[in-house]
Amino acid sequence: MLPESTNGANGTSGGGLAVPMAWLCAEYLADEVLRAAALVAPGSLEYRAGLQALALTVHLAEEPDGPAGAWAGCRVDEWLRHTAYDRPWPPWVEERLAARRAAGGDGPDLALARTAWARLRDTWIRAADLDGRTDPEGPVDEAEQIWLPAWKLGLPLAHLSLHLR
Repeated sequence: MLPESTNGANGTSGGGLAVPMAWLCAEYLADEVLRAAALVAPGSLEYRAGLQALALTVHLAEEPDGPAGAWAGCRVDEWLRHTAYDRPWPPWVEERLAARRAAGGDGPDLALARTAWARLRDTWIRAADLDGRTDPEGPVDEAEQIWLPAWKLGLPLAHLSLHLR
């Protein structure tokens, strides 16, 4: 694969296959971080939610025209800030996706990022109620379950996995 995100063409003509390198790099990194943390089983709904939340964070934290893999210079602190509990992550994702689309970046990377966000937003998972605890310092009652959008489960998993890397 060529680094220009095309396979054999310059991206402007020739019918080359566009390869979403930036998204694939972000998803690969997210997978490595989640597997190393070993908090949930790979392949589970929780894992997939964490993978997509972290991949979105990594991908959207980059500049739209930056080279694929530019994040290799360790941007973990920035990703931790974006995934922190007190941060408005969904509006940040929406703003970054809209800004990229407005900038004319409607390529395969953006399409995959938008699909990941739609899945995280529209998929609901039954899980422990982390927000409804009466004692924030006490343990989570696993029996108290509610329906949550997948991002609400994936985001804390992504954040904790980054801390454990």
